[in-house]
Amino acid sequence: MRTAGGNLRNGILNLALKDVNELYACYMPFIEGGGLFIRSRKEYQLGDQVFVLLDLLDEPEKTPLTGEIVWITPIGSGLRPQGIGVRLASEHADIVRRIEADLAGLQNSDRPTYTL
Repeated sequence: MRTAGGNLRNGILNLALKDVNELYACYMPFIEGGGLFIRSRKEYQLGDQVFVLLDLLDEPEKTPLTGEIVWITPIGSGLRPQGIGVRLASEHADIVRRIEADLAGLQNSDRPTYTL
């Protein structure tokens, strides 16, 4: 499969965020357009395009997303889990708004996340 930005790599990624604490840990608000951290042991390169099935809180169905790898946490990065950060494609702005609404009370928290 190909997208305008490059090859889709390593199949479909699944991300289940069934509680607000896990959503907080995975959301990357500092990424323009919104991003999500996904634990993965697969190798990726910055700029790779990926396809994600997002299982978000109380949504009845998984949401298909596409995005670009903009963050890589390699194995052995201290307390941070191995994985990738995906900048969500612009057509997923509605999901980003939903995530930010779900996190409204936590956005200014100083609790650590999987990336910062």
